[in-house]
Amino acid sequence: MFQPAITGTGVFTPDQVITNDELVESFNAYADQQNAVNADAISAGDVVALEHSSSEFIHKASGINQRYVVDKAGVLDPNIMHPLLRQRSDDEPSLMCEMALDACHKALSQAGVNAADIDLVICAASNLERAYPAVAVEVQKELGAGGFAFDMNVACSSATFGIQAAADMIRSGSVRKAIVVNPEICSAHLEWRDRDCHFIFGDVATATILERDEDAKGDHFTVLSTRCATQFSNNIRNNNGFLRRSRPDGVKDRRDMQFMQNGRKVFKEVLPMVSAHMMAHLADENFTQSDLHRLWLHQANKTMNDFIGKKVLGRVPEPGEQPNILQEYANTSSAGSIIAFSKHSSDLNCGDIGMICSFGAGYSVGSVLLQKN
Repeated sequence: MFQPAITGTGVFTPDQVITNDELVESFNAYADQQNAVNADAISAGDVVALEHSSSEFIHKASGINQRYVVDKAGVLDPNIMHPLLRQRSDDEPSLMCEMALDACHKALSQAGVNAADIDLVICAASNLERAYPAVAVEVQKELGAGGFAFDMNVACSSATFGIQAAADMIRSGSVRKAIVVNPEICSAHLEWRDRDCHFIFGDVATATILERDEDAKGDHFTVLSTRCATQFSNNIRNNNGFLRRSRPDGVKDRRDMQFMQNGRKVFKEVLPMVSAHMMAHLADENFTQSDLHRLWLHQANKTMNDFIGKKVLGRVPEPGEQPNILQEYANTSSAGSIIAFSKHSSDLNCGDIGMICSFGAGYSVGSVLLQKN
């Protein structure tokens, strides 16, 4: 048995930013257009007028101030309100691959690992660009990595589930060095015309290098253990898919073909599930709350993270113990906890204990218990 370790991470950040004020201006213009078109139906009581959004509403509901996106022009156009992405030929790298490569190269550089030495590539993301061929195999080719590659999707927990899969293969000896990459183009599956969720997501890509602890060249984090859990729920859902055209109403631009959630039920059901999962993981590894030095949580909502941090630590977290990055990046699905880890881990001391934890649609929860070395 070999001990796996995280030796490098990388983050690709798009160069386009949408602030809350910009987003609100666009959404309110769309709402005004729709209310004008439906004025008679609204007066008759047959249609409910669309309510304006506001920067104050967004920040209070989520803690988000801005988000990075691959295309802001389409999102902010009240007549479009989705990203406009160039059609690429089959002979050029896909957008997901392009984003993934940037994050992978940064992670490889930090780890001091050559791409040719990677023998496993996992592309783990909430919405993959295509069904096949696997994006991971494309990344493997463009990186010049060896071994094998595959895609996986566990929504917002894709990164932690991917880390568990890679860590298990390193433990068994079937692979020596792996990269788990999470290219998240969340702007493409968000319904920007829905006031309740139009502010939630941003775009990003993260990458994590895992290898045998004995091969680590510098500071690294030993993976002490991993734990994953799932419980089916319809409260976070996207009904788009490859059978769409085969169904009678499949060609319609239905609301359920984009991101949907019942936020109140998610809040009520996910928080106790995640907190119990994390505390049980700690206890099973003979650690207590006081042993934790850092929590890197899924970046979905500040209120949710504050609740989980307080529950798991048994007190209000001190500044830096439970870093949030969603004020800058918004919710980036599976990549959020890895962004937090990448940007807020270098200051820990040798021997310090931390936990990465993600949670999302499924429901799915994944936790990775780490020790700085």
